[in-house]
Amino acid sequence: MKKISVVIPCWSEEKSVKLMYDRLKKVFDSQLTNYDYEIIFVDDHSPDNTWVEIEKVCKIDKNVKGILNAKNFGFIRNVFFTLKQGTGDATFMLFGDLQDPPELLPDFVKKWEEGYKVIIGQKVKSEESKILYFWRSVYYKFIGSLSSTKQIQHFNGYGLYDKNFINTMNNIDDPIPYLKGIVAEFSMNPYIIQYEQSESNRGKSGSNFFKNYDLAMLGITSYTKTLMRMATFVGGILGIFSLLFAIFIFINKILNWNEYPVGTASIIIGIFFIGAVQLFFIGILGEYILSINTRVLKRPLVVVEKSLNFDENNEEV
Repeated sequence: MKKISVVIPCWSEEKSVKLMYDRLKKVFDSQLTNYDYEIIFVDDHSPDNTWVEIEKVCKIDKNVKGILNAKNFGFIRNVFFTLKQGTGDATFMLFGDLQDPPELLPDFVKKWEEGYKVIIGQKVKSEESKILYFWRSVYYKFIGSLSSTKQIQHFNGYGLYDKNFINTMNNIDDPIPYLKGIVAEFSMNPYIIQYEQSESNRGKSGSNFFKNYDLAMLGITSYTKTLMRMATFVGGILGIFSLLFAIFIFINKILNWNEYPVGTASIIIGIFFIGAVQLFFIGILGEYILSINTRVLKRPLVVVEKSLNFDENNEEV
């Protein structure tokens, strides 16, 4: 009997844990009776009673497992760590706030049985803020135009992954992995299932501007070289323009020595313009250096404090 692992990264999901389990159990009992299963909740040290709820569900069903991180390691690291916990023939990942429907799992399994190794969910509509959805679309188009790897728009990790693909993920030694880019890079001919995303069950998103900014810059620095090369091109163009402008001013001064006005406006404008361009690209360079620095430290993705219904309790992963 084939085994399907369902992995669920959680943060502040006390309202969703039991409901998530009930909906998944109903799917397995009614539509996926020919498959064994395990459900793994990974709590990124939530400030509410998420872990308490996970403990309750683990007592009900020994096929449910729980992992509690020793501290909050953040969305990026916890999601990738959670995906790597699947031990089944296929691993299905969805998020604890129930924005992504568990009921679509049979559709994913059907395509997996047809031979697809990676089946991903793509949002075509979302009940989140229309402004946020718009800016996400802009970002996906932006990074897609810059990246050498074709990026998947409106994809958050929700999907079904074959065991061979999970093995590939386990070989990636990256403390801040950009999951969307990794899936786009290493999945061969992924199948896309489109769906409408619901509102977060916690009532509000766990993301904020700085978390979204971190994720966006991680994608840009991990999968684009264009901005750094643009700095070289822009610097070269500005250098040529500055040289030509200097030659023009010099000749004009020679020809109109007494009449040529001595002004500071052009100098001030030039200094501020070039300074602004320099500061912008220094900031971009800083983001790349920060990304490199974090990766060379070789830190673990997370440190586990507790685990339930596993054969062995690993303290650090």
